[in-house]
Amino acid sequence: MEILQQKPTNYAIHTSPANDLRLVECEIPKIAPNECLVHVRATGICGSDVHFWKHGHIGPMIVTGDNGLGHESAGVVLQVGEAVTRFKPGDRVALECGVPCSKPTCDFCRTGLYHACPDVVFFSTPPHHGTLRRYHAHPEAWLHKIPDHVSFEEGSLLEPLTVALAGIDRSGLRLADPLVICGAGPIGLVTLLAANAAGAEPIVITDLDENRLTKAKELVPRVRPIKVERGESSAELGQRIVSELGQEAKLVMECTGVESSVHAGIYATRFGGTVFVIGVGKDFQNIPFMHMSAKEINLKFQYRYHDIYPKSISLVAAGMIDLKPLVSHRYKLEEGLQAFETASNPRSGAIKVQILDD
Repeated sequence: MEILQQKPTNYAIHTSPANDLRLVECEIPKIAPNECLVHVRATGICGSDVHFWKHGHIGPMIVTGDNGLGHESAGVVLQVGEAVTRFKPGDRVALECGVPCSKPTCDFCRTGLYHACPDVVFFSTPPHHGTLRRYHAHPEAWLHKIPDHVSFEEGSLLEPLTVALAGIDRSGLRLADPLVICGAGPIGLVTLLAANAAGAEPIVITDLDENRLTKAKELVPRVRPIKVERGESSAELGQRIVSELGQEAKLVMECTGVESSVHAGIYATRFGGTVFVIGVGKDFQNIPFMHMSAKEINLKFQYRYHDIYPKSISLVAAGMIDLKPLVSHRYKLEEGLQAFETASNPRSGAIKVQILDD
């Protein structure tokens, strides 16, 4: 194809157990009958990508060999397999990167909880290469068309939005629920956008970084930001949150995974309320057990998502959620190593770093 002739090199960003980061050249994949060859036009760097690079594991998911990164991607279909019926060359698509086994004998796939499939292939999670590459073969069933007016950058941001919407669904958020969001990083900010669209009121958001809180206020002017002070106890922060919110929270959406932040959220929660943890933290953490018991506070968690991508596309396409302001830095694919340095450096002021390939 003409595009392949113009760019014959399939560059990708890989890491390994040596905690290195490399721009590598890969073969252009041959597609199976049920697959599409996608030119990946935009990929966002997720905190998990940085974590696999820097630390080599997330919980039981361990980098044991050469491993390609990236799972927040959108692009254009170049070729389709002979069994593909829903796509044609030129279609613009977002990639859902969790591909379950879909076998009729799998209880999770059969009941719609495909994100819990024990045989799921999640691109970028070891040992499966990610989508941060120029050309990627992807199963037809896990591609989603995006409208022409939705950019590839927005298409790649559908993945973190999908994480946030899954949290909104699972947490049971309702109109006018008083909400606290702990953490104004990329997931915290996209959770803020989703919660705003869902009608939470009032909303408090916390973070150590003043710039991120400023961004939160730009995205949703009615949000009430709280700067976390180093050395402040979790109980003290919890009381500041309650004071700013004007009441104890019915729901806390914890987007950092940091133990002290989880504690602060717990101390800010009303009797019978819920602390919903989206953030990824240490393997083992302590919690204020008897405080939660005496207040019947629910502690809930989220693992990826299922059946949410179409909702994300609809909300963005309709203009109900604007993801564009989240992109703070843009790099070419060949500049991928620099992009990761920016994404992993707190002093860079990065919100969402995007790697683009025209």
